[in-house]
Amino acid sequence: MSALPSPSTIAAHDDRIAHEPGSLKRTLKLRHLVFIGLAYMAPLAVFDMFGIVADKTGGHVPLAYLVVLVAVLFTAFSYSRMVRFFPIAGSAYTYAKETIHPAIGFLVGWAATLDYLLLPMINAILSGIYMGAVSPQVPFWVWVLLTVVICTALNLVGVRLAASMNVILVSIQLVVAVLFVVLAVVNISNGANHAAFTVRPFFSDDLQSAALAGGAAILALSFLGFDAVSTLAEEAERPTRDIPRAIFLIVAAAGAFFLTVTYVMQTLFPDVTKLENIVGASPEIAKYIGGAAFQAIFVGGYMMAVLGCGITQQMSAARLLYAMGRDGALPKRLFSRVDPRTGVPVANVLIVAAIALTALFVDLEQASSMINFGAFIAFTFVNLSVIFLFFRFIAARTPGAWIGFVVIPAIGVAINVGLWLSLDGISMIIGGAWTAAGVVYLVIKTRGFRAAPPDLTGPINVGMHE
Repeated sequence: MSALPSPSTIAAHDDRIAHEPGSLKRTLKLRHLVFIGLAYMAPLAVFDMFGIVADKTGGHVPLAYLVVLVAVLFTAFSYSRMVRFFPIAGSAYTYAKETIHPAIGFLVGWAATLDYLLLPMINAILSGIYMGAVSPQVPFWVWVLLTVVICTALNLVGVRLAASMNVILVSIQLVVAVLFVVLAVVNISNGANHAAFTVRPFFSDDLQSAALAGGAAILALSFLGFDAVSTLAEEAERPTRDIPRAIFLIVAAAGAFFLTVTYVMQTLFPDVTKLENIVGASPEIAKYIGGAAFQAIFVGGYMMAVLGCGITQQMSAARLLYAMGRDGALPKRLFSRVDPRTGVPVANVLIVAAIALTALFVDLEQASSMINFGAFIAFTFVNLSVIFLFFRFIAARTPGAWIGFVVIPAIGVAINVGLWLSLDGISMIIGGAWTAAGVVYLVIKTRGFRAAPPDLTGPINVGMHE
């Protein structure tokens, strides 16, 4: 066992990290990581599920976001702990592999891979739906293909350009969101729809805890951006310093944004069943508060979200495959290769693009039901990894260490398991089938667990002392 390294030791370790042939390039600063995480979550995606969750929770979307924000903060704390010890690509897969067991790590990565691989597909579907509403004369497949091609091209050029594009795209989304909030506040102040500022979106006598948990389970995916930046640890200039900072900046900014936007929306329309289209509630509200002109701006801003989100989703999925390929969990010859000039895992980017094109054959409801399962498994095992890290690799047994490495992660485990159990039956069936397929693959890969798994290595702090 070794002691938890001091900040100065961590910084010195970062300074010693150099680019090696065949490895990913370290080009990302803190601002790039934050914007990549925000773009991955797509700020305007807060509007996607508003109508559905408002109906499910009886008009308490902001409270559902507050519940999931608390859950995510516990998990974000654990992510920030783990990345200090493992500033390498792979995220939850790597953490579970290194601290618990390689087989467990593989299955966590397998479950998380389902989310990462399917999110670009859902993004392409949304592109076709929104642009089809504006230009119905253009076939659905055109928008899907165009979205996948643009996102793939930018990822093949290199991660730095993709990150720079996201700064622009996130900024456009934020401007549109601010306009939306301002117009909504003006409407509420003028008494539109008999609305008034109250605490009802956060609390009312008819609040149902089970419905609230179900709504929070759906909204948890809105925060997946902070998880995505942890997969970029090998491309950050100062991973052990900047990624923990980026994680909390992303969660804090996203949480404040989601709460503000959904509060004004829920205040203006406490009962979404009065809208013509619950699923498409947000464009309808945009037209209500700002007319057809603002609705057009709103949809345009949403398309910026689709593009920014697609770039980062494809980027993160490709790098997760890279980490699994490099460690032999997937065929190394295919998945661990990177372009020596750009530092991009080209084959992985193209594989993710091919999967995204299945958006031509799957509808949004079918695709969305698949992505909840793995997210909560990954979050749960990141928290568990911190606990295992404590007992296996950290010598200090101070009260602060017990709280930071055991108590807080244990609370994170309990919250995430509770939200996981709130998922719908379809998600459980599809996620369970995917996990079962992973178990079968693992048994075949290890020849019935007779083959030795990859060596279990400790955190990157050998020789470090407090």
